[in-house]
Amino acid sequence: MGERDDAQHGIGHGRWREVARASGLLAPDGQVRATIFAEMSALAESTGSVNLGQGFPDVDGPASVARAAAQAIADGRNQYPPGPGIPALRHAVAEHQKAHYGLDPDPDREVLVTTGATEALAAAVLALAGPGDEVLTLEPFYDAYAAVIALSGATHTTAPLRATPDGFRVDLDALATAFTDRTRLVLLNTPHNPTGTVLTPDELAAVARLATAHDALVVTDEVYEHLVLDPGVRHVPIATLPGMAERTLTISSAGKTFSFTGWKVGWVTGPEHLVTAVRTVKQFLTYVSGAPFQPAVAFALRDPDVAAWVRDLAASLASRRDRLCAGLEAAGFGVVRPQGTYFVLADSAPLGFDDGAALCRALPGLAGVVGVPVTAFTHDGSDVDRALRSWVRFTFVKRDEVLDEAVARLSRLRTP
Repeated sequence: MGERDDAQHGIGHGRWREVARASGLLAPDGQVRATIFAEMSALAESTGSVNLGQGFPDVDGPASVARAAAQAIADGRNQYPPGPGIPALRHAVAEHQKAHYGLDPDPDREVLVTTGATEALAAAVLALAGPGDEVLTLEPFYDAYAAVIALSGATHTTAPLRATPDGFRVDLDALATAFTDRTRLVLLNTPHNPTGTVLTPDELAAVARLATAHDALVVTDEVYEHLVLDPGVRHVPIATLPGMAERTLTISSAGKTFSFTGWKVGWVTGPEHLVTAVRTVKQFLTYVSGAPFQPAVAFALRDPDVAAWVRDLAASLASRRDRLCAGLEAAGFGVVRPQGTYFVLADSAPLGFDDGAALCRALPGLAGVVGVPVTAFTHDGSDVDRALRSWVRFTFVKRDEVLDEAVARLSRLRTP
């Protein structure tokens, strides 16, 4: 269905087209294509390739947490939960923020439970930005950011992350230039998907200084907060910096921390007036969700054995990261070692490929492996898009034997 057909069917002027265009789903002929993640997963399925494209674990989280959810279902916790989230989970989130970061949100007024971090991000942007505003992100950026900014009618601006010997780092001069008097929100992500960068205190201080100078609010996506992989590297919430708590909404979720990505239980914490704004929008999106999962996540946030499991997960991910990075380097890729998350970015240019998207579509035939082109996370034609044109994102949140098989297959790329 092209634009002319859309008009005949009465849908030509909906906001959906801007969302499709912003997220790279609108083809030149006006057709809407599948996301690159869906395309690559389907390609992996149809070719029997090892799927290192989509970032979800192939092993579930703690059995005790799963039992807590099953018990909640058996106990009849299956109807609508309270709109802001069940009290036990809101209190557990508040306790978590205080224990880990010294933040002390009021569980009744400054904590909101959402349908995953994605809904929290959408509700925050829709609540706080609109036409005439700018929402600033780092680039590359998680694709949902571009979509929800387009949905809000705001303009998406970016500041680049540059590949360096010390990982991907914020270009601080470009960051300062990217701020304008129209910058309403800074949508920050650390640890960062797709680069695996953990923003340094100096980088965060630069964002905080500029946000304050331009009277911008900060919405920070911290879903990988507990998946920092290197000793000496730590996650610092920007809300802990001087003067930032009153202008920051912090978002996280259970999916990545506890390896239950399908449960879609997230949360927002921050000043009451900002949380109220997000709740006002959120209640007309999903209203509520995850009734039996909310008590299970509350249990997970409080249980010391689960906390030990999460620490072990981070150590295991560090080992799997090293396994995959070594294999990619042996296969001939240029690799920037990530400090956190599930992902590593690899440059295919040393292997003679200059188009990561074309390589990803060919990779199942060449090596029986699937990745995702980094251009799925950039603005088409931007400086970052051009710089990362040959790069591919691979996930290491898979079992060792899966990674070993992928590495063995990727070694074919160096075979004459």
